[in-house]
Amino acid sequence: MQDKNQTPANMTPRDWVQILAKYREPSSIRSSFELAVSLIPFVVLWVLACWVAQYSYLAAFLISAANGLFLLRLFCIQHDCGHGSFYGNRDVSDWVGRALGVVTLTPYDVWRRTHSIHHSHAGDLDQRGIGDVMTLTVEEYHQRTKFGRFLYRAYRHPFVMFGLGPTYLFFLQNRLPLGLMKQGRKYWISAMGTNAAILTILGTIVYFGGFQALFLVFLPTTLIAASIGVWLFYVQHQFETTHWEQNEDWQLHEAALHGSSHYDLPPILRWFTANIGIHHIHHLYSRIPFYRLTEVLRDHNELVEVSRMTIAQSIKCASLDLWDEKSKRLISFAAARKLAA
Repeated sequence: MQDKNQTPANMTPRDWVQILAKYREPSSIRSSFELAVSLIPFVVLWVLACWVAQYSYLAAFLISAANGLFLLRLFCIQHDCGHGSFYGNRDVSDWVGRALGVVTLTPYDVWRRTHSIHHSHAGDLDQRGIGDVMTLTVEEYHQRTKFGRFLYRAYRHPFVMFGLGPTYLFFLQNRLPLGLMKQGRKYWISAMGTNAAILTILGTIVYFGGFQALFLVFLPTTLIAASIGVWLFYVQHQFETTHWEQNEDWQLHEAALHGSSHYDLPPILRWFTANIGIHHIHHLYSRIPFYRLTEVLRDHNELVEVSRMTIAQSIKCASLDLWDEKSKRLISFAAARKLAA
């Protein structure tokens, strides 16, 4: 992974923003195609899994698990809608995003606002808490009580972070506009409207397919997509050489480019994740449609190696838990203990 202090082509991140602006225009035809080739297979596999469940629970489960990849892609398209990068018409993007939010169990307007906060403050140690993975500094961790340290360690444990966490996030946390509960009725309407639509769809599923459709089709598809999605979000910012600074030293574009990874995935996984792994470019210029991010890397090869990691290299990220302000690195609990010794 390239050192975060190296700037491609000796240009500042702000210089790159001007260059990347030419990639921002989406194609309505291309966007509609990408939506169709994601949504149609998702619906077909849903119906197929429900039908197969009459004959084989295992086969229905496996089809549903595979369908989690299409649900993940739909969430990534919803993500582009939230940035206004999927269609040139913002209203069209928003209504497509709201519809997909029902499928992904995510109230669109609530998520769009919290995600905007994430983009505006990623890497700012004084602005943590909304739309990001909770991260303590080494000093903050040692200042906690034993019980406080236990809670943080539990939160960062892989079983919680990538197992229980996604279940809590999509089935419970998303049901209320947490973080925005006093910010106006718009967010309550988004959350409650999405909840009502989800209940209607679940009721229809149970009515026509029984509880086996709920437990063998809906749950596996949703939970697998959620767990992969949380892992992707995690490794996009929780890597060893990521970027965190106190507010007075924090710079938006510097944090965007060097605090976000380039998760270099195999082609098939890049397709299912809608190029979300090219996250350093996305954070630097979030209005670029996902299908144009590869153009950026093709045209500007010097950006390819910035914070690049492979799947094998990314596994280490799961053991990195605390930000060491002295070394400017994300480190493990074990490394933090050595520092305190």
